[in-house]
Amino acid sequence: MSAAPTFRKRERMVSNLLIEALFDSGKSQSVSAFPLRAVYQTTNRREGSAPVQVLISVPKKRFHHAVDRNRIKRQVREAYRHHKELLWQQIPDDKMLLVGFIWLSDRHCPTIEVEKRIVSILQKIAAR
Repeated sequence: MSAAPTFRKRERMVSNLLIEALFDSGKSQSVSAFPLRAVYQTTNRREGSAPVQVLISVPKKRFHHAVDRNRIKRQVREAYRHHKELLWQQIPDDKMLLVGFIWLSDRHCPTIEVEKRIVSILQKIAAR
């Protein structure tokens, strides 16, 4: 891991198989810190994948304009990028963690507030 916090492509959950496994398998767990909810699941590690893969979802039902959804996703990505070490230290070498962040509110939050909620969620997941 480099010294500067990064969020690389291999850390993003882009595989439909992984997304379906996270939301449809029934083995996932959930943690909330309003306005965010995190759905997560531990699975066997794939070749060349990161220890943690993340998905960020801001429903169109909550924010009709793409610019608003993109702003929130950017806030969540940045907060995760700065604090992902809380999770990365806890994952064994043969396992990987799938995490989906879902925005629950229909209002914007200050970046500081989003960061506090992300840290809270990451600490709860790391403790389990």
